Amino acid sequence: MGIATITTVLDLTGVFINGLLGGTVARKRDLDLFGYLSIGLVSGLGGGLIRDTLLQHGPPDALTNAFYIPTALVGGMLAFLLQFTEQDWNRVFYLLDAIALSVWAITGAQKTLDVGLGWLPALLLGIITAVGGGAVRDLLLQRIPAVFGGNALYASVALVVAGIQVACSGFGAPVAGTVAGVVTGTALRVIAYRRGWALPEGTTWEPRDVLDKVTRHDRRDPDHRPPSDE
Repeated sequence: MGIATITTVLDLTGVFINGLLGGTVARKRDLDLFGYLSIGLVSGLGGGLIRDTLLQHGPPDALTNAFYIPTALVGGMLAFLLQFTEQDWNRVFYLLDAIALSVWAITGAQKTLDVGLGWLPALLLGIITAVGGGAVRDLLLQRIPAVFGGNALYASVALVVAGIQVACSGFGAPVAGTVAGVVTGTALRVIAYRRGWALPEGTTWEPRDVLDKVTRHDRRDPDHRPPSDE
C-alpha cells in the first residue's frame, strides 16, 4: 500500500469521525435531520476543502472522490440515530477527536509535500486541515471556534503531528511518520484533555504597567543619568 492510498484512507477516517462529531454537536443544539447532515458535512469536509482549494492542484478530493460526501453523511446520520450520553462523550468522543485531529494533520502535511511545496506550507496546511472543519462548524452554530481557546491543546497538537510527518518524509520514511504521528498526536491530545493542559491566555499587563515599573526603577537608582546629547 503506497503513501497516497494511506493518505486517502486516513483522510476518509477523519471525514467520518468529524461527520459524527458534527452530528453530535447538532444534537446539543436540537437541530433537525437536515441540520445534522449539514453540520456533519461541514465538519467532515471543511478542512479538506480549504486545504485542496489552497493547494490549487485540481478539484478538491471531496468533489472528485465518490466516497467523501457519503462518508460525512453517514457520520452525521449515525449521530442522528444514536443518542450518546455525556459519559459516552467523555470516554469515546475525545478519543475519536484526538484520532481525527492527528490523521488530518498528517494528510494535510503529506498532500502539501506531494505537490512539491516545502516544509513550512506543509505545517500550515496540516494545521488548517485538522482544525478547519471544526472552526467552520462552530461559526455556523455561533460558537467561538474551539481552536481559539477554552479547550485543551488542539492546534498545537496538529502542529506537532504535522512536524513529525514532515520530518519523517524528509528522511524518506513517510509511513513511519504516519504511524508515529497518529500515536503521538492521539496520546498528547487525550493527556492534554484529562490533565487540563492548555496554552496560556492573554496577560493582564498593560503598557503603562511596564512604563511605571521602569520609571520607578529609575527614580530608585542614584547612578541613573539622563542620556547625553554628546
